[in-house]
Amino acid sequence: MTQLQVQLRALIFDVFGTLVDWRGGVARDLRTHLRVSVEEAEALADAWRDEYQPAMEQVRAGRIAFCKLDALHRRNLDIVLDRFGHDADELTRTQLNLAWHGLDAWPDVTPALARLRERFLLAPCSNGNISLMAGLARRNGWHWDAILGAEIARDYKPKPEVYLAACAAFDCAPHEVLMVAAHSSDLDAATRAGLRTAHIARPNEHGPGRGETAPSVAVDFAAPDLGALATTLLA
Repeated sequence: MTQLQVQLRALIFDVFGTLVDWRGGVARDLRTHLRVSVEEAEALADAWRDEYQPAMEQVRAGRIAFCKLDALHRRNLDIVLDRFGHDADELTRTQLNLAWHGLDAWPDVTPALARLRERFLLAPCSNGNISLMAGLARRNGWHWDAILGAEIARDYKPKPEVYLAACAAFDCAPHEVLMVAAHSSDLDAATRAGLRTAHIARPNEHGPGRGETAPSVAVDFAAPDLGALATTLLA
C-alpha cells in the first residue's frame, strides 16, 4: 500500500455519468411519457443535458439565487420541450423531471461501492440535490455515509467551495479525500482545491464512443471502471 492510499480517509463521487447512465435513463422516460422514437428521445435527452451547465452558471455567477438542481432541471425541460414542439401537460412534465431520480447505475458501480465502504467513508459530491441523490441510492442499493455536494455548499461544482465543504463535513483535510469522476474538468477543479483525484473511464456516457476514455489532466489514479479502482485502493 502506498503512502497516498494510507492517507486517504474518504471518497467522494461525481454521480451523473460517473456512477449512473443519465442518458439511457432519461431517454427511456422521455420515450415512455412523450411516446417518441428512440432517436428523438435521445436527442431530447442530449438537449436537456446541454442546458445543465448554462443553468448552473447562472447560480455560480450570482445572477440568480441558489436553487436545487431539480428546479433547474425543470426550467431546462420546459425550454427543451418548447424547442422540440412538445406541448406536454403539467403532470407529464413533473413525471419527466423525476427521470433523474430513477437512473440506473453502470454495472460495475454497486458492487464496487460495497467493497470501498469497508475501508473508506463514502459520499456523493454531486450537483444533484439531496432528495435526488437519495432516490438514486435507494434505486441502486447504495449505502452512503453522507450525502454531500451542491445543496450542502449552496453552490455548484466546479466552485472550490463544493469540494471543500465535502471535506469539512467528514472532518478531513483535502488531501485525505479522493474525488472520483469520469470528467477531467471536475477532477481538475478538485485538484486545485487540494483533493486527491481518480478518473473512471465512461466511454459511452454521451452515447456509443462519446465519453472520456482517459483523463486529460493529471490525476492520482485512472481506472477503466470503479471495480478496478476499488481493487487498487484496497490492495
